[in-house]
Amino acid sequence: MEVILAEHLGFCYGVKRAIRLARESAAQKNASTLGPIIHNPQMVARLEEEGVGSVDSIDEVPDGGTAIIRSHGVGPSVYKELETRPIQVVDATCPHVKKAQMSAHRLAEKGYSVVIVGEKQHPEVKSILEWAGGDAAVVETEEEAEALPTFVKLGIVAQTTFPGVRFQTIVSRLIAKSNDIRIVRTICTATDQRQSAALSLAADVDMMLVIGGKNSANTTRLAQLCAEKTVVHHIETASEIQDEWFLNIKKIGITAGASTPDWIIREVYQKCQM
Repeated sequence: MEVILAEHLGFCYGVKRAIRLARESAAQKNASTLGPIIHNPQMVARLEEEGVGSVDSIDEVPDGGTAIIRSHGVGPSVYKELETRPIQVVDATCPHVKKAQMSAHRLAEKGYSVVIVGEKQHPEVKSILEWAGGDAAVVETEEEAEALPTFVKLGIVAQTTFPGVRFQTIVSRLIAKSNDIRIVRTICTATDQRQSAALSLAADVDMMLVIGGKNSANTTRLAQLCAEKTVVHHIETASEIQDEWFLNIKKIGITAGASTPDWIIREVYQKCQM
């Protein structure tokens, strides 16, 4: 049985940076991330073992402590609240997310009605929405795009992990909504690379294992895309692998979301070779 790793998989630059900043903050007193720093329960648990916990609100960070802004970013109201507290702040926002936030903010400042293409409940999208101001909207489907009214000026940005093909399809529905449109494609390169590599591999194997948090949007999308080509199992760890999956399987492909640690990928790869 042949086991093949996707050309691009696992931690992206933004996640590596966030984890590094969190680990560097472990030496600080009462260091906590504002929400899970990335969408991977195993990595969050490991950071907690190393001295970096996770809290749901700024109020839970004691005076003199350290608050770490997670990779998904936060809105301006959170920065303002942090300024009122006697605590240290470490900003681990992914640079690509920061670009999406600032792109939305600048469009709004120039008088554009901003539409964010992404998932309404995703923390990254919520942060971009706040930077875009009160008149911004979020759409996730072509139908939602069609339902929008027309605009005098329309600015479009994307969730950084949104599938590129779907973004283009939705944008094609939005271009009829205004005669003055600005499109800023804020999908990060790592997302494009991982999705392209996963699709290519999925077309050439009998089964794909997609590794990553069940709460990870980019991992879930990898699984959905691969399912268009072959049999897919979305797992978080090697312990979820079942022997019956391998019956009559000759080639297995493995990919992983941008928030999946290398050690978990190695464990899955090794178990598939046993």
